[in-house]
Amino acid sequence: MDESTGPTAVTSAEQSSELLGHPPDVRLLIVNCDDFGMYPAINAAVIESVEEGIASSCSLMVLSPAAKQAVDLLIRRPQVPFGIHLTLVSDFPSLPWEPLTDRERVPSLLDPAGALFPPTPAGRTALLDQARPDEVALEFRAQIDVVADAGLTPTHLDFHCLADGGRDDILDLTVELAAEYGLAVRVWLEPARRSMRQRGLPVTDNDFLDSFSLDIEGKAARYAQLLRDLPAGLNEWAVHPSLGDEESRAVDGGWLVRRTDYEFLTSPQAREVLQQEDIRVIDYRTIQHVWSQGTNLR
Repeated sequence: MDESTGPTAVTSAEQSSELLGHPPDVRLLIVNCDDFGMYPAINAAVIESVEEGIASSCSLMVLSPAAKQAVDLLIRRPQVPFGIHLTLVSDFPSLPWEPLTDRERVPSLLDPAGALFPPTPAGRTALLDQARPDEVALEFRAQIDVVADAGLTPTHLDFHCLADGGRDDILDLTVELAAEYGLAVRVWLEPARRSMRQRGLPVTDNDFLDSFSLDIEGKAARYAQLLRDLPAGLNEWAVHPSLGDEESRAVDGGWLVRRTDYEFLTSPQAREVLQQEDIRVIDYRTIQHVWSQGTNLR
């Protein structure tokens, strides 16, 4: 899973929260549910976490088995903000995923057996060592277009298991695609984060949180403390809720991470701490508006 560290405030002259029109001392938080579409128990938990909990948006993984169900849920809920979880790896050997692009057009994205690589460190390294930018662009465009063809309007692009796309050129082509489609991009590593802000494009000001980095034991208390310690500026959490049912346990080794995420996101405690701390939870729509202006993209 993506690496992350604890919250540390930025030292740049202007924070992204200010680019969005907020005072520098305001604490903004995006709570984005990744992996929407992976399987039905995730779909149900994501919708509940957004509609009844503190999550503010989600990211649709169009390659995965329950993506059609997720698309149908979004069609019936136009008020739910969502992005596209750009995917170049396949998580579960028992439920293999395939690229949307014809395999003969994207051979550099496939392993020697002709399948997508696994999201293990070795799998990601092998993929990034051979992936051709033009083939990555073909597959990313196909994933964006399948969402547009369903009549849906996403807010942003982000990456499954590849921080900032895993390579500078992959991030660059994703930013170009975002400009073409009028979307924002999740960027959370330095120096790209600083570079985007210098171009007038808001990204997280502080260290990004991936919920797979947290210990399961005592997670609710840890989440509450992270909220209390949240730095000023724009912050983002990538969370991974699931109901944790029998299906989840059968296919997903990370089901308990997802179940404990779901429990906190939908808990009264989560909402109470947000209110006590005066944290403003936002989604990518405001960020998308700034990115879609195309400020200094060229």
